[in-house]
Amino acid sequence: MNKLQRILAGVLILQIVLAVIVFLPRSGAAETAAPMLGEVKAEDVNSLTIRDDQGKTLKLAKAAGGWALPDAGDYPADATKIAPVLSKLVSLKTGRPATQTAASHARLQVADDKFVRKLDITTSGGASKTLFLGSSAGAGATHVRLGGQNDVYLASGLSTWELNTDAASWIDTLYVNVTQADVTGFSLANANGQFSFTKDAAGTWKLDGLAAGETLNASAITSLLSQVTQLRMSRPLGKNDDPAYGLAKPGAMVTLKTKKDTQEKTITLTVGAKDATDSSYVVKSSDSPYYVRAAEFSVKDWVEKKRDGFLQLPPTPAPAGTPKP
Repeated sequence: MNKLQRILAGVLILQIVLAVIVFLPRSGAAETAAPMLGEVKAEDVNSLTIRDDQGKTLKLAKAAGGWALPDAGDYPADATKIAPVLSKLVSLKTGRPATQTAASHARLQVADDKFVRKLDITTSGGASKTLFLGSSAGAGATHVRLGGQNDVYLASGLSTWELNTDAASWIDTLYVNVTQADVTGFSLANANGQFSFTKDAAGTWKLDGLAAGETLNASAITSLLSQVTQLRMSRPLGKNDDPAYGLAKPGAMVTLKTKKDTQEKTITLTVGAKDATDSSYVVKSSDSPYYVRAAEFSVKDWVEKKRDGFLQLPPTPAPAGTPKP
């Protein structure tokens, strides 16, 4: 073996030793791993505020009877969606350090002014904690930093998408839930007119004012009935009316008449203004204290439906053939 070969062999051995040192599990770090949130338990958390990198904020807080959205009139939140996230947050450990320098925070997206998610957590004991969730490090790991500290760690089992700032991610979005079989009649009023429907003893729907020679499109009625009895919201707005909601001059109004056993009930659904940003509409049900927004596709028929839309239109006659010379 000549001198060059010995040098190359030595370099190779050194590389192998360095690789072993880098990739061997660090048992000492694992042994000293501590909860990032200290002694905080999931049941201790009484509020969680989520801020994302698009400037959107969502707050969840404990209220009488469970979790709620305080910025939407304490609209009830789904505790079964919140509990798993809180459990993951209090389980975050300091066992996998990524960096200890503040200069790396912006690059890893865990800086005070540059982050993927910023979480403000308060407890029933009055403690406050801030967590920054940053970029992905691959293999299910996310960079995480505790507010006020320079150390950044790799956290597994928690992804930024689990901390969504859309209210729909944390609530039951079903706003109107009426059994279709209980509906005995309903009406729709919009800019194109007023249309009333009644159900006869055989369960067949009729359009009031149907003229001789007109044929009802039964599927159009059942489709509309399906929409108005099962309406999902995109987000709740709260319990207070606002002139900007446009309900003083509604774009559509649906009245449902129901009967279950011997109990009769009337529910009114009012559609207000359309949002220029996301095209959603404000909706208010007389059966709920909350105003909500619903996606355009959910209420588009309510606002735009015309009388012809409930009729079977006669087939368009085929064009006459070109006469032979």
